[in-house]
Amino acid sequence: MRNWFPWVSLVARLVLGAVMLVAGALKVSDPATAAQAVRAYELLPSALVEPVGWGLPFLEIAIGLLLVVGFGVRASAAAAGVFMIVFIVAVASAWARGLSIDCGCFGGGGQVAPGQTKYLQEILRDAGLLALAGWLWLYPASKFAVVSEAQGVTAS
Repeated sequence: MRNWFPWVSLVARLVLGAVMLVAGALKVSDPATAAQAVRAYELLPSALVEPVGWGLPFLEIAIGLLLVVGFGVRASAAAAGVFMIVFIVAVASAWARGLSIDCGCFGGGGQVAPGQTKYLQEILRDAGLLALAGWLWLYPASKFAVVSEAQGVTAS
């Protein structure tokens, strides 16, 4: 493995972890608004809106903390990657269906005026975060991690 890979993994781990941690922390203090953001996508049955809206921030915080401290990096990156895929699909679905909503990614969420949406930017941001999760899946070993993980690839 190249000597700089653990440094890139450190940056990827800290950026992805910080984003997940901040996103969850901004939503956890206002679970009703988080549920409102989930409802605005019009994708889930009403019985699931509240549990998802209330539970999602705690999962984001947990994944973020694991990534920041460097524990279970491969599994945490996989979980964050799944979140990013779900978020990309949800935003793309809202865009394709002509909904005018704020993604609620960092708190808030719900209906916005037409023309106030930022779907492309949100999808591109989440695609970048998905790329970081993919990097961490492939190269979970990083500097200053609590637990160093085996690479699963041969050094070159």
